[in-house]
Amino acid sequence: MKVDLYEAISRAKLNRRTMLRGTAALGAVVAMPKVMGFGPAMAQDSVRAQILAIPGVGAGSPTDADWQKVGELCLEATKANVAAGEFAGVELTFLGLNNQNLHNLLFRGFLKPWEAYTGAKINWIDLAQADYNPRLQQAIATGTVDFDIIEMGAPFEGDTAGKGLLDEMPDWVKTQIDMDDYVNYLKAPVGTWGGKTYRVTIDGDCHTFSYRKDYFGEGAIGGAEVPKTWQQINAVSKDLVGKTDPLTGLPAFGYLDPLKGWGGFGFYFLENRAAAYAKHPGDPAWLFDADTMKPRVNNPAWVQAIQDVMDLIATPGAYPADQINADPGTTAFSQFLAGTGSMLTWWGDVGSSARTSDSSVVGDVVGFGINPGSDKVYNSMSGAWEETYNESPNMAYLGWGVYVTNRVSGDETKRKAAWSAAAHLGGRDISLWTAAYPSGFQPYRNSHFQFEEWEAAGYDRAFVEDYLGSNADSYNHPNAAIEPRIPGIFQYYSVAEDELAKGYAGTYKSAQETADAIAAAWEKITDQIGRESQIALYKASLGM
Repeated sequence: MKVDLYEAISRAKLNRRTMLRGTAALGAVVAMPKVMGFGPAMAQDSVRAQILAIPGVGAGSPTDADWQKVGELCLEATKANVAAGEFAGVELTFLGLNNQNLHNLLFRGFLKPWEAYTGAKINWIDLAQADYNPRLQQAIATGTVDFDIIEMGAPFEGDTAGKGLLDEMPDWVKTQIDMDDYVNYLKAPVGTWGGKTYRVTIDGDCHTFSYRKDYFGEGAIGGAEVPKTWQQINAVSKDLVGKTDPLTGLPAFGYLDPLKGWGGFGFYFLENRAAAYAKHPGDPAWLFDADTMKPRVNNPAWVQAIQDVMDLIATPGAYPADQINADPGTTAFSQFLAGTGSMLTWWGDVGSSARTSDSSVVGDVVGFGINPGSDKVYNSMSGAWEETYNESPNMAYLGWGVYVTNRVSGDETKRKAAWSAAAHLGGRDISLWTAAYPSGFQPYRNSHFQFEEWEAAGYDRAFVEDYLGSNADSYNHPNAAIEPRIPGIFQYYSVAEDELAKGYAGTYKSAQETADAIAAAWEKITDQIGRESQIALYKASLGM
């Protein structure tokens, strides 16, 4: 749904695993019929069961009417802290994402009942994914923050909280959203800066591996076994050239690399390949040398990752036509979910969308796992390859959160309104719905891993174990590649995308030359920001 269509409708008033098995004992939920309207919940029915039945798995993509129903049913936590009409006359500006027509559009629906109850009004700034980083960086650089609430990822905390642009979270918000329920890797220091808490988490964010089960198995076109390493990924992708997709009858493809930049977010997909080569179990650093901030992006591990992509570019038919113009949104939503290609790394959207989005045709044949590993790993400390299996799931972006800016700090009513809106979006119950349905977000709370609740919504047990297990196994992996919360991180990522585009297009002669160009650009950014401060913050982000 486009923003203008949403506004028109509104004006018209139209309406796998050990962790999983352990949490199963926390309680089962009985499936509920679809909720029809905003009436009060029946006493014997939990809010969680009701919202998971809206609209129900297999009932088509959720609509604005569904989002509003969910928002209404989850208002009780707000009513415990805010009186009806308490924020009458308050206007708030919310800056967020309009990516795949999710994010801000869902927030509109969720917050419509909140606005009606509290009396506040929210004005929206919608940004495409590729425009998000430039818009935020401009506001930071010029000191012209023109929004009261922002949807933002933890990597930007150094640029915002570190520069005093955010408002500290009140204690009542921490209680309302139940922060203790977050998975461990999203607890402090994530969401905090200088010992103060700033973030209402609404997302988990790690990349996991999605694959087509109909491509693999005895006699299948991709081979008997699902690839476990990037070396196998490339081999299968080349071997599939000229074969026919078993679901669509169109040409078969292997792994879908996004070759076009995405405002810095596309760099995560090269990271997926590189982490297996570059993240040594004995060293927490993998992007920079921790003591010097010297980039590692041009060491043999990263060069190998770039070379892998270049090898597929050089293989006719290994990618769909015009893959050079495919960004990550294309690979997930226009290609993989729509039946093109057999393997993908992405955030959790693929898992929830596979069974609940009208655009998906792969829901019955999709499987999940942690990101592929490598049969060798580069040891940056010794400067040598080690011939041993290594895996390192990419904790890409540390999830989206909702933050309140210091624009409201001097007005207590407006401040409370902003935090109340943020708390509503990050509530424990509403978060379960966003994890289970297309939203742009994935599981991030311990309570999200009670798979009986997912079954009640219409998911089958095997799918839930597989999907939730891939998330849990990634979050808890001992060698996970952790996202650094340092100032300028998306400046590094954005310039890397620019140089990769040149390398993929053949402007640079080799993977090494491409990597060297990225490293040189990263050195300039570090010197501009301040090397000593970056070293200190980088070490802190890695727990060193």
